[in-house]
Amino acid sequence: MTQFRKFANPGPLGLSAFALTTFVLSLHNADIGQKAGAPTSVIIGLAFFYGGLSQFMAGMWEFASDNTFGATAFTSFGGFWMSYGVIITPFFGVSSALNAAGPDVKANALGIFLLGWVIMTFILFLATLRTNLGLCVLFAMVDVTLLLLCIGDWTMNHQVSKAGGYFGLLTSLIAWYIAASDLIGHHNSFFILPNPSLAPRPIVTTIEDAKLDDY
Repeated sequence: MTQFRKFANPGPLGLSAFALTTFVLSLHNADIGQKAGAPTSVIIGLAFFYGGLSQFMAGMWEFASDNTFGATAFTSFGGFWMSYGVIITPFFGVSSALNAAGPDVKANALGIFLLGWVIMTFILFLATLRTNLGLCVLFAMVDVTLLLLCIGDWTMNHQVSKAGGYFGLLTSLIAWYIAASDLIGHHNSFFILPNPSLAPRPIVTTIEDAKLDDY
């Protein structure tokens, strides 16, 4: 008889990888901690290895855990961070080629890149409406953040991009909260972090059902 091993929950890893990488880049976008226009080189390692590779691997484990949404979200955003890493890494020549083509070309290219992720994130947001409050708010915030960054790049309006940085900071904190709510429980701590479910409650048709529903 074949025995299947139960997998640990890869969600906290994927959420933490997304949160930390988003947090560092958003500090840069919001001009917090450094001057405006400072190089984004500090994000390269995170983009490839934590936000990228770790999140991608979390997505693969979500496939093994039979969670299609988690697999799609984590794998997609792992790919997002790795592709962003390619854009800002001098070795690949993407950024230098865009700079050589002119500021308008670079702005339009980055705007198109982000627009695709705005659409993808909105689809993922629609898939969270009956999951839990944390995920629903998270993907709404991710979409707003990406939209602001998209508009900021396309119009070359630094203030809009800066607003996207602030929304990104809030987004990263929400992602960390959800990760913590999955990691922290009565089995390893003295408290839990609430994350209300948005799933519809079952319809009570009998007294027995009502009694069961109370537990």
